[in-house]
Amino acid sequence: MSFAWLKQYMPRGIYARAALILLLPVIVVQLVVSVVFIQRHFEQVTRQMSSAAAREVRLVLSVIENAPSRTAIESAAAQLAPLAITVTPVSAQALSEGNQRIWYDFSGIIVIDRLMSAVPEIKTVDLSFDRRVRLVLDTALGAVQVTFDRRRVSAVAPHQLLVNMVFFSVIITVIAFIYMRNQLRPIKRLAVAAEAFGRGRAVPYSPAGATEVRAAGTAFVDMRNRIERQIETRTLMLSGVSHDLRTPLTRMRLSLSMLDDDEREALEQDVDDMQRMIDAFLSFAKGESEGEPECVDPVALTKTIVEDAQRAGQPVTLNEVEGEGTAMLRPLAMRRALDNLVSNAVRYGGRAEVSIRVTEKSLRFRVEDDGPGIPEEQRADAQRPFIRLDPARNQDQGSGVGLGLAIATDIARAHGGTLRLGRSSRMGGLRADIVIAR
Repeated sequence: MSFAWLKQYMPRGIYARAALILLLPVIVVQLVVSVVFIQRHFEQVTRQMSSAAAREVRLVLSVIENAPSRTAIESAAAQLAPLAITVTPVSAQALSEGNQRIWYDFSGIIVIDRLMSAVPEIKTVDLSFDRRVRLVLDTALGAVQVTFDRRRVSAVAPHQLLVNMVFFSVIITVIAFIYMRNQLRPIKRLAVAAEAFGRGRAVPYSPAGATEVRAAGTAFVDMRNRIERQIETRTLMLSGVSHDLRTPLTRMRLSLSMLDDDEREALEQDVDDMQRMIDAFLSFAKGESEGEPECVDPVALTKTIVEDAQRAGQPVTLNEVEGEGTAMLRPLAMRRALDNLVSNAVRYGGRAEVSIRVTEKSLRFRVEDDGPGIPEEQRADAQRPFIRLDPARNQDQGSGVGLGLAIATDIARAHGGTLRLGRSSRMGGLRADIVIAR
């Protein structure tokens, strides 16, 4: 039997789930104990005490019926003084008053039922008096009121056990929850540090808590340090190689300037291509770590990128702007990612359209073109560095080293988001979405 439908009703936070795990057994025990207590104490004990009281009432009834007249009822009942039962004649209207009890007096239900079934002459049972039981009997001498102590038919304050049980359960639950919160706090701190690192931020974190949590925290710290060293090594390597190549390229440009125009044009084109490759290497090297996150208006950033592209003569338009607000972004890195997507769209298609949507939970940048697009089975490879898809993209439109989408992918991941590639339903070409959670 599948219980998958229960997942939609389960809390999502670790504190809420811990509280549920803690409270559910307590509530179940409370219910079980309450049911057993009510059955054993309220029902059986109250039933036995009510049966004993009913026999005493029947004894009083026999004494009343043996009285010579109605006026002699009280004097006849005086001989029952040791029973501590008061007998008083009342008017016949009292017979139709109906049974009465306080709404929370659950034992009163059993008392009324037991007394009336054991003594049919009882017409009214009133339990609303303060610790007294009032009975109205229909005797041969008329209506008679019989009163006695409530403790003779049920326990005094029978709800005290339930109240104490609930009270001390709440105290124990609060103490247990405080202790459990202290145990869950290191897990919460680890989750916050891992989420921040996934978004490209490093927050201070030191392992703490139980042995297992401390081991997981230590593994996370080691992993974070190793990844940071790898990123730093990659950045230094690509930056160093690119920087070292600029000097011979500069000398080549000076040497080419002395050649004839016919010989110089093709060679200068090769030098320009090499310069663009070096710039791409540098962009890829610093794509993840360019700048610190800051509060940015994504709509204004998108409009600025489109306006700059239009001033550069690129056929780019801003198609749709939905929503407004701010988000924590690295503006330089995000600008580089969108510039790469726009440049790719213009290079491989005739025109490009940019749109942005801002919601309460996410931020989406979209760039579409009318080019050939990328087949679905090759979209994952297209986001890998140094991969060029010859059949899918027309490389004759410009030179490159296959880093445009890789840079955009790295920047999206550094923001805790993702780059999604698909086919544009409007323009028929490639659709590139950068989706970031807010």
